[in-house]
Amino acid sequence: MKALRNYLNKIKPNFEEGGKLSMFRSVFDGFETFLFVPNTTSKSGVHIHDSIDSKRTMTLVIIALIPTLLFGMYNTGYQHNLAIGANPGFWITFLFGFLAVLPKIIISYGVGLGIEFVVAQWKKEEIQEGFLVSGMLIPMIVPIDTPLWMIAVATAFAVVFAKEVFGGTGYNIFNVALVTRAFLFFAYPADMSGDKVFVRTADTFGIGGGQVADAFSGATPLGQIGIAGKELIGSFQATDVLGNPLTTLDMFIGLIPGSIAETCVPAILIGAVILIVTGVASWKTIVSCFIGGAAMAAVFNLIGTTVVMTISPLDHLFLGGFAFGAVFMATDPVTSARTETGKYIYGFLVGAMAIIIRALNPGYPEGMMLAILLMNIFAPLIDYYVVEGNISRRLKRAVK
Repeated sequence: MKALRNYLNKIKPNFEEGGKLSMFRSVFDGFETFLFVPNTTSKSGVHIHDSIDSKRTMTLVIIALIPTLLFGMYNTGYQHNLAIGANPGFWITFLFGFLAVLPKIIISYGVGLGIEFVVAQWKKEEIQEGFLVSGMLIPMIVPIDTPLWMIAVATAFAVVFAKEVFGGTGYNIFNVALVTRAFLFFAYPADMSGDKVFVRTADTFGIGGGQVADAFSGATPLGQIGIAGKELIGSFQATDVLGNPLTTLDMFIGLIPGSIAETCVPAILIGAVILIVTGVASWKTIVSCFIGGAAMAAVFNLIGTTVVMTISPLDHLFLGGFAFGAVFMATDPVTSARTETGKYIYGFLVGAMAIIIRALNPGYPEGMMLAILLMNIFAPLIDYYVVEGNISRRLKRAVK
């Protein structure tokens, strides 16, 4: 590391004002501060000095995402092999998924960071590091067969119109990754919903067992629930890509069709523990989100006029992007509630709203994406009334 530090010090004058590469100053600064913690400190106006910075915080989130990402890669290969009746072994299955997911990660980071580098250089500011997490989340929350050009277009839209126009990292009011997903959903609904987008059907890399199933389609369990008729109330059973019934345990483990990294609850919970222990995410938001979802699902169970209303609260929490959204999206420190009481309220409403959307909108059985984006709007209002309530109570105590 010392040799790398010395090399960076040697070439740094070229990127400073007056240097022959000064036009890339922000790019160099971004890579330098990513590799090494800056040794500059505030001289005044600061009450707490800490070695942690936003880049380290973002790195912790990425570490928490790794278990779900790795499982998502394996599940991509697993669903493909299940569809074609092949069993090439663990490593070949994982390699297939890895090669399918990797281009999406590259496109997401390439487009998003490219825009941020250009904006930072244009404004002569430091490169914001918030996209380190958004760039990883975007490919994790899309179907495996989403075309790369769609991801590029949606990422560019989200970075520009959901982040940079608001001032960059820390100023956006909507979760950037979810805006990307929402753009894809509303701009290209035929490619982002239905029953032909969640299982990679072509053996693109020649490592899936030598067979191809181009005509195969497989709906996600939530997709099956959304289109199930009322006549199936009480007898509906979600199935895998071959029509085999899925149990609650299957939904918990996550070897089922779905967006790349949203299916495995144990991997998501590992990420939750990492985020909570390191203080990056609030357990209050996560727990209240699950409680809100379970409570609303129980209420709909009492009504039971459609299949989705009769799904057990536990199945609702395990299916789709609910668990992933509760842990990695609802806890976004920029777009979620920041007061301690507000975190309980915000999380509960996110979970409840996700189930309401699932139950009352048959055209969109997922719900979590829209629930979080909607509550992003109300997060500042929740914090405002929590603060006003605290002030009011303190004034009453002072009068007494």
